[in-house]
Amino acid sequence: MESKTTRRASFKKLGMGLAALFGVGTVAASGKKSNIDSNPAKKEVVGEIVTDQDIPLFSGAVRHGNTLYIAGKGAHVEPYEIKAHTEIVLQQLQKGLERNGSSMEQVLKVNVYLADLADYKGMNEVFRGRFGKNPPVRTTVATYGGVPGNSLVEMDCIAAID
Repeated sequence: MESKTTRRASFKKLGMGLAALFGVGTVAASGKKSNIDSNPAKKEVVGEIVTDQDIPLFSGAVRHGNTLYIAGKGAHVEPYEIKAHTEIVLQQLQKGLERNGSSMEQVLKVNVYLADLADYKGMNEVFRGRFGKNPPVRTTVATYGGVPGNSLVEMDCIAAID
């Protein structure tokens, strides 16, 4: 019976040590407050709210802590050419990022939606280099039935905020 108590105490000490090492809890074993904020960040709508029949549908941009989420941007104008549409969309993303304290270089993730997969190469020609020398991760898909509206491409992103 005594060995079980000793073993249990050893596991407890090990657990406390791991908790201190990884900053779990409000006070680590050292007695110092951990880096984990006990008041998590709240969601803040920082962009326009798009409505449908006077009912909020989605937000154009949302900040949560040090992360910014920009809703999908499209180019709903002529000419209907992928390079022109990609340029317009990237400019819209950049404006939204900068308006909210971020930048193209701080983008972590981009989703690209193409109306036609045949436009992949043309989109890449304009996309390449726009996010600095360390580009974000990216997912690119061709949407069944096209992008909403008459845009050839739509993009959304997630970025860090200083």
